[in-house]
Amino acid sequence: MALKIGVIIGSNRPTRLGDKVAQWFMNQVKDTPGTTFEIIDLKEVNLPYLDEPKLPSQGDYQHEHTKKWGTLLAQYDGFVLVTPEYNHGYSAPLKNALDTAYAEWARKPVAFVGYGSLGASAAIEQLVNVTAQLHMVPQPATAIKFIDAWALVNEDGSLNEANRRGSDVPKLLENLLWWTQTLKSARG
Repeated sequence: MALKIGVIIGSNRPTRLGDKVAQWFMNQVKDTPGTTFEIIDLKEVNLPYLDEPKLPSQGDYQHEHTKKWGTLLAQYDGFVLVTPEYNHGYSAPLKNALDTAYAEWARKPVAFVGYGSLGASAAIEQLVNVTAQLHMVPQPATAIKFIDAWALVNEDGSLNEANRRGSDVPKLLENLLWWTQTLKSARG
């Protein structure tokens, strides 16, 4: 069963590190058999701030950008959120992206790759609660965390692996893919 995972870059700041962290992750998972990983860059998606006249849980999207966002999310079997930590929380664009859709997130697993002064631990903790409320299946135990974001990127553009904490990619993948396969089968 072929699986499709969306890797969401959760920051749109001009000075963000999320694109580099997401690319690092993509390099780690590029040879995963039976699974396609695709980057979803919130900077490119550029969702307006909660402008739908009806609640997302009603599923009656009026604006074309929301319909496109819902259609994009619906094609994925699971997600990896690449999240920064801003002031002990996750970014506003990521919150907006999560809150703009509803049913498209449900019954899908979500893993976390965080970066920040403390590895985005507080951001991931908050995301676990929010994604669970969206009926996702969050996987915090296998989160990958990069600490000291200011020293994250080496001179050659690679990520400083010494700053990585939490789980490792094989553990994250094993857990995420098991849940992705299980939930995809259950969704039919």
